[in-house]
Amino acid sequence: MTVTLLGATEIRRLAAELDVTPTKKLGQNFVVDANTVRKIVHAAAVQPGERVVEVGPGLGSLTLAILEAGASVTAVEIDHRLAARLPQTAAEHGVPEGALTVVDADALRVTELPGEPTVLVANLPYNVSVPVLLHFLENFTYLQRGVVMVQAEVAERLAAKPHSKIYGTPSVKAAWYGEWKLCGTVSRQVFWPVPNVDSLLVGFDRAADVRGSEEERVATFAIVDAAFNQRRKMLRQALSGLFGGSSAASEILTRAGVAPTARGEDLTVDDYHRIALAAASLDE
Repeated sequence: MTVTLLGATEIRRLAAELDVTPTKKLGQNFVVDANTVRKIVHAAAVQPGERVVEVGPGLGSLTLAILEAGASVTAVEIDHRLAARLPQTAAEHGVPEGALTVVDADALRVTELPGEPTVLVANLPYNVSVPVLLHFLENFTYLQRGVVMVQAEVAERLAAKPHSKIYGTPSVKAAWYGEWKLCGTVSRQVFWPVPNVDSLLVGFDRAADVRGSEEERVATFAIVDAAFNQRRKMLRQALSGLFGGSSAASEILTRAGVAPTARGEDLTVDDYHRIALAAASLDE
């Protein structure tokens, strides 16, 4: 039996049945265009037999498109009504038994995923997109790649490189885990309700080698936060509170091969990691 997708009329009918109104509080905007969800699945290069995790499946538009590609899905949904209805919607649209697993939970609190999915595909709620991505990459090392739809500004920040105005904390923290790139545009008109912001697809490929230990990651991220909290200042000043003064910060930066006069936006994730290692070596 072929998996069929949701149309705009059915999506509105489902929402009415469940008394669900997309809310700005949860950053919800449902995709009502079949071509768009297929575009996302194509951008993620989903293959038959793969296990995909989807965050915030909502009424199931993207879920069905992933299942149509022959993958199995672990769907994490915070809204109990939506989580309870999704298996029924899947069955009504020809999804084979066992292909869909629904996790009724807050994605930011999930600590394990059934089936250990290797691919992340999602239309992420705008207000939690970066925290969700970092939480999943930190906690689920079996995730190897993914494509997510997020607010355009967020996507651009995630994919940004050093020496640009949009390069910041999300850019560096995301780069800790691997490479990020923009994967396509999405029209506002495919959403219900139509949002007042643009959306983009952004994808990642996890690095083959783990960059550092968990302790090193935590230390590096603290340095990144400090650097961009005062991004206009030179690093010796921006990191002075973290390292006990600007002279101590200068010494650590010099040990790491980073100019104390540089600014946060000038550094790669490797530079930040070296600063963390240099600071740790002084404490030993």
